[in-house]
Amino acid sequence: MIQIIPAIDLIDGRCSRLVQGDFSRMTAYSESPLEMAHRFARCGVRRIHVVDLDGARTGRPANLEVLKCLSRETSLDIEWGGGIKTVSDIESALEAGAGHIICGTIAVKEPEKFASWLETYGPDKIILGADVRGLETATHGWTECSGIEIFDLVGKFVPALSELIVTDISRDGMLEGPALDLYSKIMKAFPSIILTASGGVGSMADIACLEKAGVPKVIVGKAIYENKISLEDMKLWSQRG
Repeated sequence: MIQIIPAIDLIDGRCSRLVQGDFSRMTAYSESPLEMAHRFARCGVRRIHVVDLDGARTGRPANLEVLKCLSRETSLDIEWGGGIKTVSDIESALEAGAGHIICGTIAVKEPEKFASWLETYGPDKIILGADVRGLETATHGWTECSGIEIFDLVGKFVPALSELIVTDISRDGMLEGPALDLYSKIMKAFPSIILTASGGVGSMADIACLEKAGVPKVIVGKAIYENKISLEDMKLWSQRG
């Protein structure tokens, strides 16, 4: 059964969502991150995906106090990303309660450093977060195109890498369906890697399609905040297995 991982994106400590990574198209929601985390936990969710968008934009973690609160006040497994550039950033996030660290820009810009982090912390702690436009990866909070295709990027870290999050930027926040063809190609190319799909999910039918395609995990964000997918939907889904 595909695992649903709800997203909490942070700007100034608040739950926020962007459209296609564009900070000028940002929506802030009234729910606090902790309130949302508690609501997700009551639905049977085990892991949440938390992105420090301020950190992604500035290149250094900016919402670690929120991470500490989420870790202290819930028992959820937290995957955390945004602005991770140094060992100190990793250590700070782990100490604040992150269960897994998502790295994106550093893997593209300094692959040797990212490979060393995989070796030091282990593939159970370090996740590659690849953001793509078409097949090309993007960096610095989706603002820069790298010229490196997703298959070339991931191939650099096989077999050490065990978890991969791929976000289709063109679909993110659009609620128009996920990039099924892209995810199928990635799973075929890298069968040993656990793939998490991200971007475009707008309904439970989209999640069912991803499950049918064999995708192990999916991140859901805006569809929850815009009530396209209800908390009851997620609760019923989690009770299936």
